[in-house]
Amino acid sequence: MGFRRTSIYKSPAELRQMVAPGLVTAAGLAAVRSNIRPGITPLELDGIAEAAIIAAGGVSNFQLVPGYRHTLCISVNADVVHGIPSTRPLEPGDIVSVDGGADVAGWSGDSAFTVVVPDPSRPELVAARQHLSDVTEQSLWHGIARLARARHLNEVGDSVQGYVEANPAPGSDEPYGILTDYIGHGIGRSMHEEPPVFNYRVRQKGPEVKAGLVVAIEPMVVAGDIDTFTQDDEWTVTTEDGGDAAHWEHSVAVHSGGIWVLTAVDGGAAQLAPLGVTPVPIP
Repeated sequence: MGFRRTSIYKSPAELRQMVAPGLVTAAGLAAVRSNIRPGITPLELDGIAEAAIIAAGGVSNFQLVPGYRHTLCISVNADVVHGIPSTRPLEPGDIVSVDGGADVAGWSGDSAFTVVVPDPSRPELVAARQHLSDVTEQSLWHGIARLARARHLNEVGDSVQGYVEANPAPGSDEPYGILTDYIGHGIGRSMHEEPPVFNYRVRQKGPEVKAGLVVAIEPMVVAGDIDTFTQDDEWTVTTEDGGDAAHWEHSVAVHSGGIWVLTAVDGGAAQLAPLGVTPVPIP
């Protein structure tokens, strides 16, 4: 999924246009999350997402990507991203990453979450996978909080990496791995635009953080080595060592009054409050 080259700064009117697709994306993913359980198939979840997005007044922007015909990417266990929804039923204990987006009036939203399917018979496995997901989610929110006060975009990756490094798996001295081959991106008229959004430290400062910047921040974190390969389906990205993976993502807008998480119903208020950030609705 390549980047579309366009201005990275939106006008106030364009920022307002991005509110609707963010909320429709959130509605689609919420419908999926409430239906994840043992026995349901990723393909069934894909249909649930499509129906919810259409009911909310949008269309799937994943289906607008050449060669892709599904509403979601659903990646299970060692699959990190871009998993094609399949007919294999989810099993107790699976760690499941769901990535989706919506287009409303030519503007895009993009978001992802990870859940662990309950399995009372394997509490240690569930706890390990839940910790991986929790660390990934919190690294995302630390990155978003950094965006609220950053001067340059690449400060986000410093906060994401810093949080991941500070929170290894229980009993381990080695931090989880952050994928470097796959990163976040700008978003607007197209789901994937400039600029790149790194989930790790880089030397370059990146573009200035100022009103009009809209980015999708999406850390992809693995329990083992960061090396991956692409399956024969030419989409699904899987860890080479079979280690578990988690993926969290939100689309975030910077405007004259602050930041607003477009793909969170409350703009990110609940998750950002402990980090000292109060999101401000787009005027």
